[in-house]
Amino acid sequence: MHGVWKRTMAQNTTKTPLKQIVILGGSYGGISTAHYLLKHVVPRLPENEACQVTLIGASSQAMCRPACPRALISDDMFPQNRLFVGIAELFKQYPKGSFRFVQGTAMHLDDTNRTVAVTLSDGGPKIFVFHALVIATGASTNSPLLGLHGDAGSLRASWAEFRDALPAAKSIVVVGGGPTGVETAAELGEYLNGRAGLFSSKLANPTVRITLVTSGPRILWYLPPSTAETAEKYLAAVGVNVIKNAWVTAIEPSDAGAVKVSAKAKLALDDGTTLDADLYIPATGTTPNTSFVQKSLQTQDGRVNTNPSTLRIDKSGPRIYAIGDASSAARPAIHLIFPAVPVLCANIKRDLLLAAGVDESSIGEDRIFKEDTRETQLVPVGRSKGVGAAMGYRLLSFLVWAIKGRDYWLWTTGALWSGRQWAKES
Repeated sequence: MHGVWKRTMAQNTTKTPLKQIVILGGSYGGISTAHYLLKHVVPRLPENEACQVTLIGASSQAMCRPACPRALISDDMFPQNRLFVGIAELFKQYPKGSFRFVQGTAMHLDDTNRTVAVTLSDGGPKIFVFHALVIATGASTNSPLLGLHGDAGSLRASWAEFRDALPAAKSIVVVGGGPTGVETAAELGEYLNGRAGLFSSKLANPTVRITLVTSGPRILWYLPPSTAETAEKYLAAVGVNVIKNAWVTAIEPSDAGAVKVSAKAKLALDDGTTLDADLYIPATGTTPNTSFVQKSLQTQDGRVNTNPSTLRIDKSGPRIYAIGDASSAARPAIHLIFPAVPVLCANIKRDLLLAAGVDESSIGEDRIFKEDTRETQLVPVGRSKGVGAAMGYRLLSFLVWAIKGRDYWLWTTGALWSGRQWAKES
């Protein structure tokens, strides 16, 4: 395989420039797609169609975002060299010139002229012309504590600010009854308050008053009501009180939590009550990172309108695709990205070969992606408990801990980031 690579790259130094496969987004979808293309697609293209994979990401480092609810408490929670990894280093295994990483943020997509404008990390603008484009920009959390908002340095700075304020906090409010809100409240509860004894259902006199607010009639709406009730009991055991059917109508100051992570806040609820918080964390979902994509290519919720079977963006020009949380092809969930990657890359390969003039009869049909809609969601509730289901089957607390709760999926990222997970074409 490497012999083919070296011969193709050498020939291209004297022939036509490499065509660009541009991938926007340096996280699960983008990194996985880049590895798969470099291993199984680009080396098999005709010599006169040689391509370079260009990965453009706002952060120079990838990180295990699901680990944020625990990682925000202290660097001692996880080995930092595994939690954060340099993206450029991950791709040194491939032949020189086959890959490049660019740190920058996509600002405007021109699908007609097949360019994407990017603001580089140094502030300078750059236009990238692409032969094929994959949008894998993911989504941003409302709180800068719970995911990357730019480079990894900004996330670390937010954590440092929060950690400085944490020892003096006597009240913490987390808003959002989904997995991230539950996990964050539980991690803080167990860290600050400990856990109730074996024969106690509720922690008496917690050191820090922690409140979880949800607008729904229960937390963890995706899971069965009985599972949500179990999670609420686990929360009570670490001193977390749950308020349901409550909407936050106002926050003072308005930038508390979303910008100033250490600011004290007063939250007004729709029933007229108020909550005072020494620390406030908004964990109310995510916003797709698609502001650079024209509205005509977006769905109502802001994701890129993607063919759910082929992962192409049918309303755009040829060879433009989307995957992950920025795509409408499936509900936002990391575990749904992994079966999508081989489908996406197979269809990219097919489209590249057709563009190179290869006869369609020798290529085969599109590969089809089908979202697994079975109930799958794992939610650790503190350091030793958890609730959830996998492929429609309810899991015992011990299994949720063993699979996710031990280290929030960090055990999986080594093979993913390095590309070992994609060693075989599937």
